[in-house]
Amino acid sequence: MAPMIAIESVTKTYDTSRGTVTSLRDVSLDVERGEFVTLVGPSGCGKSTLLNLIAGLLTPTTGQVLVDGRPVTGPGPDRGVIFQQYALFPWLTARENVEFGLRLQGMKKAERRARAQQYLELVGLGRFASSLPKELSGGMKQRCAIARAYAVHPTLLLMDEPFGALDAVTRVQMQDDLLATWQQERRTVLFITHDVDEAVYLAGRVIVMSPSPGRISDVVDVPLAYPRTEEMRLSAQFAKIRGRVWRGVHHPAANTDPATEGALP
Repeated sequence: MAPMIAIESVTKTYDTSRGTVTSLRDVSLDVERGEFVTLVGPSGCGKSTLLNLIAGLLTPTTGQVLVDGRPVTGPGPDRGVIFQQYALFPWLTARENVEFGLRLQGMKKAERRARAQQYLELVGLGRFASSLPKELSGGMKQRCAIARAYAVHPTLLLMDEPFGALDAVTRVQMQDDLLATWQQERRTVLFITHDVDEAVYLAGRVIVMSPSPGRISDVVDVPLAYPRTEEMRLSAQFAKIRGRVWRGVHHPAANTDPATEGALP
């Protein structure tokens, strides 16, 4: 069976006033069905570029990206994308925001209302279904965005720094909430973060990227059982894995290209 994501020798370049900038060079990666994979690296290593290629928002310069065995030619309902900005419609309630994609799919009102409520319950927002976004906290807004992405039944969730704007306490709670949801649904997740602890805590595998140009410098297995716990976060095994990822992010091997090469986010 084909992997859920297959990235095959992908290079992405941009023409700028400084000349040609290579954001990604010869990147290859497989992500299996049901995996939770995190992507971590310094600013400018091409993490978001890679996610946007998988989402179909960008096109590779060379190489190809396949999702579920099919080449990506543009955005599609099989891929749910969640960004750091919540992107909720402020004039719609939480339930109506979750229903939005279902309405575009032509689902009947009663069915889409029931499904929206199901996923609001799944992320702990069932009693806030009639609330407007302005009445929700930052963490609640992000849970609503996650419910909206899940409700359309994508085979793949792409998450770009979704907890980056949250305070530390809310961020930890959101990590646990996301893992609880993932364990029930087992959709494939590719999650971008700058936070090494977050990358290790969430993932079955951590992909470490280095810049100039963007490339995969390490793939780190995280052999910690799910559900993840606070005790695991404080364990010696977690610290050892975290140390390897930290060194990969903050002390990458020197392997940069000439000045004509640059880095884009």
